[in-house]
Amino acid sequence: MTDLSIDRRHPPPSVVDQDVRLAARPGARRRLGLGRRVPGMLALGPVLLLLAWLLGSATGTLDPRTLSAPWTVVGTAGELIADGRLQSNLAASLYRAGTALLLGVGLGVLLALVAGLSRVGEALVDGPIQIKRAIPTVALIPLAILWFGIGEQMKIIVIVAAVFVPIYLNTYAGLRNIDGRYVELAESLGLSRAQFIRRVALPGALPGFFTGLRLGVTMSWLVLAVVEQVNATSGIGYLMSQARTYGQTDIIVVGLVVYGIFGLVGDYLVRTVERRSLAWRRTLGD
Repeated sequence: MTDLSIDRRHPPPSVVDQDVRLAARPGARRRLGLGRRVPGMLALGPVLLLLAWLLGSATGTLDPRTLSAPWTVVGTAGELIADGRLQSNLAASLYRAGTALLLGVGLGVLLALVAGLSRVGEALVDGPIQIKRAIPTVALIPLAILWFGIGEQMKIIVIVAAVFVPIYLNTYAGLRNIDGRYVELAESLGLSRAQFIRRVALPGALPGFFTGLRLGVTMSWLVLAVVEQVNATSGIGYLMSQARTYGQTDIIVVGLVVYGIFGLVGDYLVRTVERRSLAWRRTLGD
């Protein structure tokens, strides 16, 4: 009589197991993934947007009094570069955005460590930040002017107030989502608090931190565009504000393009650093 029983010590491989082994082979094609990464593919969306702008302007669909044509914007940008106005104002904007981003990242990470690694820290820190999260940063500008005046200090502080919140929220979430088994392993190895933060907490929070950093970079440019139109004497926002007074749509569009380019470049740089820093992690996008 044929023995049809199953050897439970060596169960037959399931279909899922077979698929996993096939997918793990070098050069195997993954049907359910995102496909191969093509260099320059991230520029596809902006290029299509530019083509739509060109087409709309060339066919007269877009009124030049409402939105200047791309060739007009390029010519205006050349004039602004020739007389030095674009470079000087861009340098002022980069200084404000860069300084505020560095301060916001440092503050956000510090507060996330305090709240994410301590119940007492969470009780003290998380509530006030959630309150700040519910208050639009732009709504703080009048109060910031009363407290800090209308100089550079006010502008940088307002941008920092917008940047540190997404940094904090995502880094804090990354810390709290660290597998508890790693904590137990660190305790069994006798790691000190500082060693635990350096070897376990910070690496575990990196995915969340980079998500927050991408949002923070975007927020820095968004708020910068607003504060530079409040009694400013330099910056891309100031240039746009002056152009609005004289009805110079082309200069306004130049400013918008500059903000868009630097926002896109900043996001790309963060994603590149994230990909290299988290090369050990296998995700859907790999």
